[in-house]
Amino acid sequence: MNDDRPAMASGTAYEAAGPAPSPPPPAAPQSPLPVLWVALRLGLTSFGGPAAHLGYFHDTYVHRRRWLDEATYADLVALCQFLPGPASSQAGIAIGTLRAGLLGGVLAWVGFTLPSAVALVLLAAGVRAAGVDAGAGWLHGLKLAAVAVVALAVWSMARTLAPDRPRASLAIAAAIAALLAPHPLVQVAVILAAAVAGRWLTPAPVAMPVTHHELPVSRRVGAVCLALFALLLAALPLLRGAGHDAAVFDAFFRTGALVFGGGHVVLPLLQAEVVEPGWVSTEAFTAGYGAAQAVPGPLFTFAAYLGAVMDGVRGAALATAAIFLPSFLLVWGAMPWWQALRARPALQQALRGAGAAVVGLLLAALYDPVWTSAVHAPRDLALVLAAFALLAWWRLPPWMVVAGCALVAALW
Repeated sequence: MNDDRPAMASGTAYEAAGPAPSPPPPAAPQSPLPVLWVALRLGLTSFGGPAAHLGYFHDTYVHRRRWLDEATYADLVALCQFLPGPASSQAGIAIGTLRAGLLGGVLAWVGFTLPSAVALVLLAAGVRAAGVDAGAGWLHGLKLAAVAVVALAVWSMARTLAPDRPRASLAIAAAIAALLAPHPLVQVAVILAAAVAGRWLTPAPVAMPVTHHELPVSRRVGAVCLALFALLLAALPLLRGAGHDAAVFDAFFRTGALVFGGGHVVLPLLQAEVVEPGWVSTEAFTAGYGAAQAVPGPLFTFAAYLGAVMDGVRGAALATAAIFLPSFLLVWGAMPWWQALRARPALQQALRGAGAAVVGLLLAALYDPVWTSAVHAPRDLALVLAAFALLAWWRLPPWMVVAGCALVAALW
């Protein structure tokens, strides 16, 4: 039986034949090993960035595995969109935690993150040994493939999260705001404003019984996680003088703690942290950015590549742990209060508005930096359109389309 594999190989988020059946009543935390196995398969096959990842998660965890219901998944995703950091990784941590406790959350992250981290560390080893040509055609092809993959993911998410006039309007307004003022704080303000607007503009949710999950995170543990997050955020900059490792940990921790939107939004922040001090060359950074589009899993594993370029496997482990640590602290800190809040109709309306804003923010990110960094000539647009058609209608696996784009651009 292979009914637990992601059906949408192209990463078409939330595209399904119909509503998923309700899962069985939640039980006590299960064995963490199945969580690791399912997350590892997702980590090996989930291409396309956070929007597409959430579609894979929805198909696997809701439709196929039936570990949680539609409402729980939608609310979890909305919660993770409110938190800084990589939304898809945070959603995986939350689902693993609900399923198998704190260890389940850790193993869900390990399975989803490890494949791309290993691939990018191997690439970094090659870059350190042989150097790289930042103007190589294959690298440009990877960027063009990313345009098609992200465009398909945004289109699919819009069909679910912004299907009516009020939410579509909120999505467009969010995209306009993000394009006119591309700043992380603007993203936070846009999501909060859309949540307030959604409370009044979106229709009241149909009364449905809320599935209550047995939360493995107590309020005391949640409070400790939030306090530790605040302490590290304040103290790490003061410890940068302790050595290079302390400075690297601070740089990646602050990036993971303060970036909203995840995915491509993290790239300019990381560039400022590692290129400007001279830790990584511009050419090596650009090569890693292009290659990161071609591997499955979260784009935040780009930190593993940067750490490996700086200091081999040791640097990769340090950078990866630092950039993802805020996600664990924030998800576990928020979960004890999440279940009580999500049952309130007013909050559900607010989360609908926030979900629509996320679509708009992803649309803005599709233009800048994804489109602007890749599409420079008519033949670039032609290759993007061909890749989009192969993904959306021919349903080719993303890795195949990405490899094809790299080959075509290299021949050009």
